Amino acid sequence: MYTEFIHYTTIALIVGVNSIGAGIGEGLSSITALESISQQPSARAQIVRIAVLGMALIETAAIMGLLISFLLLISSEPEVKNWYTYLPEIGIGIAICLVGFVIGIVSAWPVQAACRAVTRQPFFSQRILGFMVMTQALIQTPLVAALIVALFIKTQTANVSTLSDSCRLIASGLSVGLGSIGPAIGLSLFAKAAINGLGINRTAYNKLLSFTLISEAIIETPVIFSLVIAIILLFIIPKPQTDDSLAAIAFLTAGLCTGIGTLGPGISSGKTAASACKQIARNPELHSTLSRLSIFAQGLIETCVIYAILISLMLIFFV
Repeated sequence: MYTEFIHYTTIALIVGVNSIGAGIGEGLSSITALESISQQPSARAQIVRIAVLGMALIETAAIMGLLISFLLLISSEPEVKNWYTYLPEIGIGIAICLVGFVIGIVSAWPVQAACRAVTRQPFFSQRILGFMVMTQALIQTPLVAALIVALFIKTQTANVSTLSDSCRLIASGLSVGLGSIGPAIGLSLFAKAAINGLGINRTAYNKLLSFTLISEAIIETPVIFSLVIAIILLFIIPKPQTDDSLAAIAFLTAGLCTGIGTLGPGISSGKTAASACKQIARNPELHSTLSRLSIFAQGLIETCVIYAILISLMLIFFV
């Protein structure tokens, strides 16, 4: 009974929580689109196109949740039903729910910014649309990392026989789930500022584009670190053969350490780059100085993630 409760509750939460996030994001986008149309009726067609494409990308979170829920529903049941074979599904739920909920909401920010930018620059709508799609697509990438980890966890659940092994898989979900929140928020803050910059000064498009490609790669770095720790937990360490409570605690804290350690750097890096975008739009002649200073600051901010990674590795291999 308890195993079935874990299984079906996880399935329900995955599709439900992701749908909540996507629904909120789509609602925010549609509200801003309607307000923008009322401000600039002549750009109605452009604003509608931006809103529709933007909401289609926001829907990715809900689709991802639906996909994982279907996979869990149709997957064959393990020969031996016990707590240990079903507990790792909590890790799947954490990975998919946290990432999907946050991205569903924050990926609406670029859509809102694009709608407002078109009200100021209606004849530049095509470039604004392309910029929005590019940044939104990059915001969705943590969902791919969460999907990969969730699928790998699922392939190992049938062979889990100890509590420490279950915690190892849950920790991998914690690492990528928590580790994607900060970068997702940072990417969205930056995308919003960059698109707002286009609305302020469309002549700064080329400068903002080049700066965006570099900055978003830096902001997304913590997601890669979180994925590395998740992969180490999934494949690199030896599979625990006995119920070692200390190992179980060490695995969980390693996942928490990396996940929480990426939160501040991800958001701060995004806010730093967003501030630089605002200044580049207002003072494009200072593009080189502002971009260099921002990238240098972002590099220093990202070093904080390395400290969390080092402690996580020590918890995994030496505790």
